[in-house]
Amino acid sequence: MSAKITLGPVLFNWPGEVWRDFYFRMADEAPIDTYYVGEIVCSKRAPFLAEHLPAVIERLSAAGREVVLASPTLVTTERERQSVRELAASEGLMLEANDMGCLGLLAGRPHAVGPMVNVYNEATLAWMAGRGAVRITLPGELNRQAIAALAKAAKEHGVELEIQVFGRLPLAISARCYHARAHGLHKDGCQFICGQDADGMRVDTLDGESFLAVNGTQTLSYTYNALIGELADLEGMGITRFRLSPHSFDMLAVARLYRDLADGRRSAAEVAPVLAAMVGDPGLSNGFYQGREGVASVPTL
Repeated sequence: MSAKITLGPVLFNWPGEVWRDFYFRMADEAPIDTYYVGEIVCSKRAPFLAEHLPAVIERLSAAGREVVLASPTLVTTERERQSVRELAASEGLMLEANDMGCLGLLAGRPHAVGPMVNVYNEATLAWMAGRGAVRITLPGELNRQAIAALAKAAKEHGVELEIQVFGRLPLAISARCYHARAHGLHKDGCQFICGQDADGMRVDTLDGESFLAVNGTQTLSYTYNALIGELADLEGMGITRFRLSPHSFDMLAVARLYRDLADGRRSAAEVAPVLAAMVGDPGLSNGFYQGREGVASVPTL
């Protein structure tokens, strides 16, 4: 089976027109097989995307791409619960559950499970497969040994596994908004301040060392996870779905690099410096996969 390049949902607060035009361009030009779309971080942002969502789905579908609707990550209010119920009741597109509540609503129907749901062992994977999960994107902090064990279990249960191979890794989500607090604002009166940081706001330690990135209520890695030399290893385990996480720089170029890498037209040694130049100061990392601290960059070329 040939490798599939997928694109996770946009995690950041981009203006609605920018969000729409991003997907229009990717639909027309990017070698992406599957797109996950929807606001999964903060329900307050969802109305800005809602008016553009039908056009984006239509454009992606017309281009022959698979479209999957992604559910919110942390559901806390009745309004949010109702929106998830409506999403789960919709028909036509596969849904990706990023919250256990949504997972419960999808029981008995084929669905995907997102990386925000902690699938850390074979028993959890088997339980989800038994309830209808056909595809699972594993959390980014798993190491190679754990991924290999889950890949074996996935094959036994007929479940596809997907791995995020590029982009800042989602690490945590909170009911509180540190992004607003950092600007002296409350969550209810946040003024959508997260929109000032198209790829997340840098967080430094007391010693001034860059540490994490914050995106509204979400905590991300500061460095950009980039599994490059590891793709062949993952394919050897039977994993052929490789997820890119969208950022504000040229994601079309990123998609083409990974497509060329997966197809053998470019080597990891060729791809790595190009990606590093695009990312700039935060740098690339692969520590979690290599069984190290996430920020580590372990040579694999």
